[in-house]
Amino acid sequence: MQSIMLKAKLHQARVTHAVLNYEGSCAIDGELLELAGMREFEQIQIYNIDNGKRFTTYIIRGEDGSGMISVNGAAAHQADVGDRIIICAYGNYDDSELAGFKPKMVYLNEDNSVSHTSFDIPVQVA
Repeated sequence: MQSIMLKAKLHQARVTHAVLNYEGSCAIDGELLELAGMREFEQIQIYNIDNGKRFTTYIIRGEDGSGMISVNGAAAHQADVGDRIIICAYGNYDDSELAGFKPKMVYLNEDNSVSHTSFDIPVQVA
């Protein structure tokens, strides 16, 4: 049996561009992609913290070191420049691959520089 698991996450990224007249996708700073283990053309889910919208698109590589998070095409209706978003990539894993499995999380500052990385999400307490 396979399970769909969180592979990587960019947490609280800030949208730097929202370009309606573009082919589509989400351009992400290439250095952030590499750090998170995400790939160009990979499907992603985007969760907009500021307006609650959730949508699916794919990654294109943005300029290395630019801090770029550009929501393009129809998805530009889902996020405004300055919005805080969570970008998640998921993968299919066999049960044998899940022993010791941990997703890569990259936490970002307001300027999309890296605050810290982690392989754990704290347990939520009541």
